[in-house]
Order: sequence, then C-alpha cells, then structure tokens
Amino acid sequence: MKEGGGRKHGAATPCAACKLLRRRCGQDCVFAPYFPPNEAHKFANVHKVFGASNINKMLQDLPMHQRGDAVSSMVYEANARVRDPVYGCVGTISCLQQHIDLLQTQLALAQAEVVHLRVSQTRSISNPMLSPTNSASPSSKIMGSHANPIFDMDMVVDQPSYADSLWP
Repeated sequence: MKEGGGRKHGAATPCAACKLLRRRCGQDCVFAPYFPPNEAHKFANVHKVFGASNINKMLQDLPMHQRGDAVSSMVYEANARVRDPVYGCVGTISCLQQHIDLLQTQLALAQAEVVHLRVSQTRSISNPMLSPTNSASPSSKIMGSHANPIFDMDMVVDQPSYADSLWP
C-alpha cells in the first residue's frame, strides 16, 4: 500500500513531464519546477512540438533565472502550433498586427472628423454667414448671382456624410 497520498518511498509525485514520459522523477529533474503534475496538458503540447530531449537541452543550457521565461515561451509557441500548425505564433502576431493597422486607420478617421467638426463649428461661430441655415457662400452674397463658381465652394474633402458613422 502506498503511503503519503501518492508518494512512494518518500519520493514526490512525478512532474507532468516524467509522468508523460513514464520515467522516474528525481530530485534533480529539470522539468519538475516548470511542469507540475496538475498541468499535464502544458507539457503534452510542448513535448508534441519540441520533443523532450530538445526541451531538456534548452533548459540545461540556460541559467536558472531564465528558465521560467523560456518555458513560458515554449508553452505559448506550442499552444499556438497546436491551434495553427503552419504559422504558429507568427500567425497570431500577424493577425494582431492587421487588427492594430485597422484600428489606427479608424482612429485617424475619427481624429480627422473631430478636426473637421471643430473647424466648421469655429467657422460658423466666427462668421454667421457660413452657418448651415445660410446656404449661400459669402462670395455669392458680395458678388451677386454671377459669382465665379470656384469661389462659390468651400474647401470640401471627399468624406462620408456625418449622419453615417465612419465605423464599420
């Protein structure tokens, strides 16, 4: 009969790596600090992508203070490879970059809309003849109905109607 709830002859429960690899987990096991027994899925994915011997070599070559970060990176890459076997985390990064580009474009449009609205508001406050209730431009009032059509137009930039939202 086993003593100590899963302990055998004073040895701790094997880590997830040793359990999956069906080997004895010793005191000097390089995997034990990073793959606890209750997180078997973590090591399973990392093992599937990198292989146990490669993981062991990578961890052995690193100083102790960098191993935790290396394991976190390997787990992230392995999970990304399981989800997307071709691109892995590069696919995720590319998708996020495209999303950032779209959001930056939307932000630029919103900022341009704010500037346009502020300018038109300032213009209508400072010159009541340009207010929306007064449809004729100041040049046509001064020069009469035969005013040059070039001066009849305000500086208009192709933009969607402000009644419609710029957001998709």
